Amino acid sequence: MLDDIFNELDVVFSNLDDLPRIGVSLALVILAGAISRWQRADLERDLAVATVRSFIQLVAIGYVLELIFDQESVLWTALLLGIMITIAARTSARRGHGTPAAGAIAFVSISLGSVATLAVLVVFGVFEFKPQAIIPIGGMIIGNSMSVASMILDRMPVDLMENRVLIESRLALGATSRQASHPQFRRALRSAMIPHIDTTKTTGLIKLPGAMTGMILAGASPLEAVQLQIIVMYMIVGAVSFTGLIAAYLTYRAYFTSAHQLKSVAPPSAAG
Repeated sequence: MLDDIFNELDVVFSNLDDLPRIGVSLALVILAGAISRWQRADLERDLAVATVRSFIQLVAIGYVLELIFDQESVLWTALLLGIMITIAARTSARRGHGTPAAGAIAFVSISLGSVATLAVLVVFGVFEFKPQAIIPIGGMIIGNSMSVASMILDRMPVDLMENRVLIESRLALGATSRQASHPQFRRALRSAMIPHIDTTKTTGLIKLPGAMTGMILAGASPLEAVQLQIIVMYMIVGAVSFTGLIAAYLTYRAYFTSAHQLKSVAPPSAAG
């Protein structure tokens, strides 16, 4: 019994060989906190919370992934993806500024965008439906989809309320709700998509993306890493485009009645 316990402890501590390097990187965060305190930027608490939370979350997900990878269960893989989508949707919904059904909008848009992209990749044989491939790829897709949904839910409600008089004037002149709110729809979608488009344009010129960097650090050929990065880059652009379009459509619809009337919703600044 004691031998088993000591063997388990040996395994745990053998996985902590990178602690010195983690400590060096942590020193940079401590330095950032010291500069924040010196400049009275009041970011020390946020930096500390973010650092501790990320460490705990990453270590925990590491053990969870090892468990799922060992079992190679489709059910557990799908369950973990579902949890990731749910957390992403809850995070995006907080940006809704009082948008009716913000949670449902975030969940539907992120789910459809992510699942549709993963389905295409699996059906056409780009990746096998194995936890070692689907979970990290799904995480990248869901994370980027979440950021787009968050930006749309953050931008469009403010834009709609600030331009309420103009939109109602267009409606009074016979425009449909889609026509009257199209400038706001377009601005929100463009604002959410431009960072991803600019990143795609400058990939390889300004930075080496995460997937490519990880493969190179792991010893893979740069050309092999480039091939994987191209797949990842294009799948993310596709996923955020699907998610953005769905989120923008559902958000604009949430602010209009079936009779094409702009709803009376509390101003974004007053929303909880």
